[in-house]
Amino acid sequence: MPPGNLFVDFFHAQSSKKPGWPCGDVVACERDAKATTICLADGIGSGMHAHIAAEMCVSRFKELLRLGFSFRQAFARIVTTMESARDPQKPYAVLTAVKILNDGMTTALTYEMPPPLLLMPRSAFALKGRTEKIGGALVTENDCCLRRGEGIFICSDGITQAGLGQGLNAGWESEGVRRFINECFARETAMGELPRKIHEHARSLWREGGDDCTAALAVCRPGQIANLLTGPPADDELDRKTVTDFLARDGLKIVCGATTANLVARETGQSLRVEQHTESLIAPPRYKLTGIDLVTEGAVTLNQVYNLLDEGVENLHENSGVTELRLLLNVCDRVNFIVGKARNSANSDISFRQRGILNRERIVPLIAQSLRKDGKLVTLEEI
Repeated sequence: MPPGNLFVDFFHAQSSKKPGWPCGDVVACERDAKATTICLADGIGSGMHAHIAAEMCVSRFKELLRLGFSFRQAFARIVTTMESARDPQKPYAVLTAVKILNDGMTTALTYEMPPPLLLMPRSAFALKGRTEKIGGALVTENDCCLRRGEGIFICSDGITQAGLGQGLNAGWESEGVRRFINECFARETAMGELPRKIHEHARSLWREGGDDCTAALAVCRPGQIANLLTGPPADDELDRKTVTDFLARDGLKIVCGATTANLVARETGQSLRVEQHTESLIAPPRYKLTGIDLVTEGAVTLNQVYNLLDEGVENLHENSGVTELRLLLNVCDRVNFIVGKARNSANSDISFRQRGILNRERIVPLIAQSLRKDGKLVTLEEI
């Protein structure tokens, strides 16, 4: 990613109070071009009633963000609503929300939840937050700046209260979790393994009964970007600007489409070279352009890539433009699609529809949707 920008890996482990019951904790991770937002809600009680309360809380928080409310405004709305629902008959939940900007600046807000912990490569620290009142409720805000290799840990009280009345007078507590994390670091435990280990230890402390347990961790690291240009712009006067802006982007550069490849070749003063010897019987040949990491045919390649998105990369033995593009999308954390809106008469050919080949306006959003399900940040820009 660009200098100063980070990608956030998200790990979590969760279980319900009783096997087979729905979990009363709900956790979600959302990514956009500016930040990663994580929310963890704990519904009152356990079972279906608690799960519905937590699910409603998380869903409303995400929807408020989508409607344009700021991170703090959305959180305040949730807290105000929950304060008016302090009734066992109503869907009540408490909440922790974390927002991590691409430069690592992090804000964590907690409403009646265990405090977050700052994790560095070799140790864990309790953050010093400040508390304020929102609608009669106390909300704690913690701010920090995460660097590569650092993370923030959050959990439900099923973790911090583990063992309560069963050998531990006050439960495991946040300080106990912090010490356990440091012990794991001393044993060279990888950060991504921590939520599972913390969750397993908490469950072992609940000898009888227990509670819903959720442990979640967000870790920052350098990310990999892929920029994929497919289709010329609707206005041919934007050809040069489109290519100039594309080449100036950070990350891998991929061009899909013969017309698009010819556009890039023309604007960079190159001759487009076609792959002469191919291994595949069905994948279109690649092209070669200096300064571009991968150049492929357009609609057919994109459709074949979409068909392989659920295929494990270990099975992609064939060397072709389709498999290479699939592998590049797999290793990248952020994929920027730049989709030209110029009309392509080839895509309207009846043979394309007979073979079930979708045009780029239809196939690119499908690829983007699948990549998002895999936890990748995907942006779509039409020109």
